[in-house]
Amino acid sequence: MKKQLFTILFFAASLSLSAQTIKGRIFDQTTEDNLIGATVILESQGLKKTFTNQNGEFSFTGLQSGKYILKLSLIGFQLYQKALELNGHDIVLEIPLQSSLTYLPEIQVVSASRRHTSSVTLPYALSVVNLPSQSANMPRSTPEALNLVPGVFVQKTNHGGGSPFIRGLTGNQTLILIDGIRMNNSTFRYGPNQYFNTIDPYSIQKIEVLRGSGSVQYGSDALGGVIQVFTNDPVFSYKKQLGGSVNARYWSGNMEKTGSGALDFSSSKLAFSGIVSAKDFGDLVGGDTTGRQSPSGYTETDAHLKAIWKVSKSTELTLANQFVQQKGVDVFHKVRLENYKINEMALQKRNLSYLKLEIKSSDQVFHQLNITASLNNTLEERNSQKNTSLISNHETDKVSTANLSVELFSTLSNSWTANSGTEFYQDRIKSARKNINGQDGSIKMLRGLYPDNSAYLNASVYTIHHIAFGRFNMEAGARYNWLKASLTDKDLGQISVSPNAFVFNAAVNYTLNQLHFYGSFNSGYRAPNIDDMGTLGIVDFRYELPSYKLKPEKSYNSEMGYKYALENWNLGMALYYNRLNNLINRIQTGQVIDGYKVYRKENTEKANIKGAEGFLEWKANRLLTVDCFASFNYGQNLTKSEPLRRIPPFNGHVSVKYNLFKFYLKGEIAWANNQARLASGDRDDNRIPLGGTPGWQAFNIYSGYNLKPFQLRLGAQNLFNADYRMHGSGINSVGRSFWMSLQYDF
Repeated sequence: MKKQLFTILFFAASLSLSAQTIKGRIFDQTTEDNLIGATVILESQGLKKTFTNQNGEFSFTGLQSGKYILKLSLIGFQLYQKALELNGHDIVLEIPLQSSLTYLPEIQVVSASRRHTSSVTLPYALSVVNLPSQSANMPRSTPEALNLVPGVFVQKTNHGGGSPFIRGLTGNQTLILIDGIRMNNSTFRYGPNQYFNTIDPYSIQKIEVLRGSGSVQYGSDALGGVIQVFTNDPVFSYKKQLGGSVNARYWSGNMEKTGSGALDFSSSKLAFSGIVSAKDFGDLVGGDTTGRQSPSGYTETDAHLKAIWKVSKSTELTLANQFVQQKGVDVFHKVRLENYKINEMALQKRNLSYLKLEIKSSDQVFHQLNITASLNNTLEERNSQKNTSLISNHETDKVSTANLSVELFSTLSNSWTANSGTEFYQDRIKSARKNINGQDGSIKMLRGLYPDNSAYLNASVYTIHHIAFGRFNMEAGARYNWLKASLTDKDLGQISVSPNAFVFNAAVNYTLNQLHFYGSFNSGYRAPNIDDMGTLGIVDFRYELPSYKLKPEKSYNSEMGYKYALENWNLGMALYYNRLNNLINRIQTGQVIDGYKVYRKENTEKANIKGAEGFLEWKANRLLTVDCFASFNYGQNLTKSEPLRRIPPFNGHVSVKYNLFKFYLKGEIAWANNQARLASGDRDDNRIPLGGTPGWQAFNIYSGYNLKPFQLRLGAQNLFNADYRMHGSGINSVGRSFWMSLQYDF
């Protein structure tokens, strides 16, 4: 008996000693970053094990001596295969994967149509900007991250602004989303605004720009398109991990001093990401004849927190908060051109908090249910005083937006999916103004820019269907939107307005080999908001009066184009025609108040915008990449028989990037033609030079070196010191300058 027991124990010990492990790390050969989501398969005679890595690492334990085949696969990378032999010792591997797509940014999974799909088969024009704070260009602000997107033109009223034009439309005619939540509220004004600059680029995972579509998918304001910002998502890992980074950036001429830090925690059920940054932007220094543009600097602090809890295999709960505060954002052209001693946004705050519940199931109809609740509070304080006046003006606007959205994703068959849902947004507005007499200190309380205690309800229901049939991918959808604006005007009393709108779209993509041809028709709308109906006071270069009888603006966009993606080539082109009806226009009343012409808004105009855009990216070899784009818009006001306001000129971009393992060098030329086609409103705009905005070219160089755990990035902008401005801007662009960024990862 003792001998049998000894034999059993000896045999068990032998098995234990012979049990071995194969483990390793998977990383990008070019960037040396860990790759997440790779499928790892280990095979031998009579054995097959599969492991899906969550943090760039894998491990197979309890293996016996013998020969094995290790296979790794990950979308976008070449298949890896290696023969291994265990002979009593563990094997530890470092496995570099080589990209099979050679980083073609358009070939990605996108969410523009409220579902995850490939960008090349999407029947719309769409561009993606990935990790702007980690890109070669490393833009100073989020608006500047869109300078490389075809069909987008970024206007800057001031250094603290940045208003993206999508196919000639901007402001409240372009919709901005953050993690699927509307950033636009009922005080977004017609024309350029500064709100897109309140998103910290260090918090962004990617930006999707959908051009010519969006009202059916996302609601009001998407006449030109949709900009959707996705903030950094923490990721789960099979074991607890803690990491992060710190970053410092300096721009010559004391134009920027920025510090940021990130902290990430991950485990199998809980993941957390936190990002904070502090920024001190000095006065912007222009080109050869402009020099320092003072006052134009400001300060900013940001904080972004997000946690994801895996409640179960099918349920995830996300909690997030985003905070930004900007101080002393001067409106440069007001001070320079309109005799102001002070004209600034003294304080601008935005605080977005949201809770998102995602539930998945095997049921066809209730395949996935997303419920989102959010609260977005914004505060804007403005100070102004003329040089010739003892009276200083202080304005305060507070907007609190509550949101509840429910979305159902259905898989009705192998070729038919649908998104359906409902959305509710409720704005509450507090607006006040006071005049302070600098001589005797007396204070006079006045009506704010908007009627105080106004409310704005935005409710809608929608359904979008996606059908795959052979070489065809088709999409069609509809949305009904109902709104109620409640305004209390001290002179006119209680006003209640309830406009509604119905929109639909239809699109098809046909794939032939690697060519993707598409056509689409999209109807869009922009409901009149509180800014349209209730504004009273000085805005830009005019004085506005309230208007309460406005109807929604409508758009009808027709588009055709193609995309091609194969090996080292990625290119596309689109032609479009956008018909605009019931445009809300400012009409002069013939009055003059405080030296400003008086305007009132009315639905008086019809217009069209037609244009073309194209892009090309070519991977010449493993080291060299060339990409370029060009965009052309032609806008015509049919009612007035004149050009449409603020249409960007013909513009484009060409860049060449050399990438060698840890080092890169990139040169680019950005350009725009002159814009002499001016509407009467453009000629009245003191930001636009007499005769139009001159054309320009700017040459920039960027370089970087990745020496883990340090990353060094350098930039030289506008090397020829050209003096230029983006059309319609109130401040000239940066002159010859240099910046440096140093990041440490831990």
